[in-house]
Amino acid sequence: MTRVYNFNAGPATMPLSVLEKAQSELLEIAGTGMSVMEMSHRSKEFQAIYDGAESGIRRLMEIPDEYAVLFLQGGASLQFAMIPMNLRRPGKSADYVDTGSWASKAFKEAKTTGSANLAWSGKAENYSRVPKTGELQLLPEAEYVHICTNETIGGIRWAQFPETRTPLVADMSSEILSRTIDVSRFSLIYAGAQKNLGPSGLAIVILRRELADRAPADTPIFLRYSTHIEERSMYNTPNTWGIYIVKLICEALESQGGVRQIQKINEEKAARLYRLIDSSGFWRSPVEKESRSLMNVVWRLPSEILEEQFVAQAKKAGLVGLKGHRSVGGIRASLYNAVSLEAVDALTAFMKEFERTNG
Repeated sequence: MTRVYNFNAGPATMPLSVLEKAQSELLEIAGTGMSVMEMSHRSKEFQAIYDGAESGIRRLMEIPDEYAVLFLQGGASLQFAMIPMNLRRPGKSADYVDTGSWASKAFKEAKTTGSANLAWSGKAENYSRVPKTGELQLLPEAEYVHICTNETIGGIRWAQFPETRTPLVADMSSEILSRTIDVSRFSLIYAGAQKNLGPSGLAIVILRRELADRAPADTPIFLRYSTHIEERSMYNTPNTWGIYIVKLICEALESQGGVRQIQKINEEKAARLYRLIDSSGFWRSPVEKESRSLMNVVWRLPSEILEEQFVAQAKKAGLVGLKGHRSVGGIRASLYNAVSLEAVDALTAFMKEFERTNG
């Protein structure tokens, strides 16, 4: 078997060691005589797996005790609805910063159940940057401020997070565990697992426990954070396989030196690719340098025909997942934690040859 260099945006590549470990334990785990997908989520064996996943995330992100860590289903998209339903009290509003497709979807969802203020939008500039200091039009009475720290489609990120008086809520789906952050700066962090944490179908939610008391009485029981805090994400049958994989990925990241070491590698991967993109007029980045993502690098070629040729030839060379999102086109390389420096070097070597023959 020959594994390709996988640059897909999500579901994305996972550490080979994790896949091999999961393969070895697929039929039987920990001497139980059954797969993790077959055992009761109430069993002591699975409870140990769950505890390992939660404690792994807590250690890697240095999460304070006053925060709950939840493993929920519905991906990040369900959180677009749960956040305003739980944190925005009747008659109140919330601030949203529109930096791209995912921030825009969160804002759209919030408006379906109440008031939401668009504090800033980069749409007119084709989502080429995050807002500068002083550009945010925040409401002093807002219940929270929502941002997407890294836009998977547009390839932009917040290098520095905004200072807010009200609780800061962040979608970190495509960069969680990729760089060190001060969790205490945020009141709620959420992320779909399918980028850096595990398989699709699972969302991680990290929130201050006290915020769970905000939910109005008419919030459906299943959609209340307090329900899942009380039941430790076991109110319904959880995604047992996903939680198991999260545990393995946390163990793999810790064995590599933790998030601080991973961040250094991620910065080097992105730097190598951006240096090549900026080296000539053949490649063009549509993102301002100060706002460029380290996880999702996007760029354009002189024509769409060349872009199609690039993607097709790259695939034949074992470099997959490089086609830009259908809504924006172009090229995109997602450089999540499990993408190696070797993969980036293979990509840049291919790009140099493609420019030589097509430039």
